[in-house]
Amino acid sequence: MIRLFTALEIPATTTGSLQRLQSGLQGARWIDPENFHITLRFIGDVPEDTAGEIDETLSRLQADPFDVELRGLGQFGNSRPRAVWARIMESAPLLALQAQQEAALQKIGLPPESRKYTPHITLARLNGRKTDAAGVMQYIEQHNLFHELPFSATRFVLFSARNGRGGGPYIAERTYSLGTDTLPS
Repeated sequence: MIRLFTALEIPATTTGSLQRLQSGLQGARWIDPENFHITLRFIGDVPEDTAGEIDETLSRLQADPFDVELRGLGQFGNSRPRAVWARIMESAPLLALQAQQEAALQKIGLPPESRKYTPHITLARLNGRKTDAAGVMQYIEQHNLFHELPFSATRFVLFSARNGRGGGPYIAERTYSLGTDTLPS
């Protein structure tokens, strides 16, 4: 079995800006900057032969490069926060690429993603015993004017992850260029 997901990579300049946000929150387990990414589709644990079929399916997808913009922070978990993240502004090309992957993967028999797609970059996972909701909200309010210049997404990646909490380190198994007349690498 191999645990897979697709994602957009984050350029070094954006990674540096995100890394500067990683302090001042009690109970935060900060994500290593080399593991920053924007998940497009969590696939989960699949047999090795299914991984080959997933690769083949993803290699047939076509989309053009598009800009990605980060603006503000958010959290998952509401009154019991479990993660803090940087918000990715929704755009038609981003949502179309995610929907195209979702449809293609369902077509080969994978179950649909049960969660609503929320584009983001996880900055920290939170320890519920050491982190209170008020502290998380204060952290988000302090950094909510965060804004990064857009970057161009020119490819997406099929990553593998180890089992367990947090997933990293992630391994790029295959990259797929966005744009016409490009092949996966």
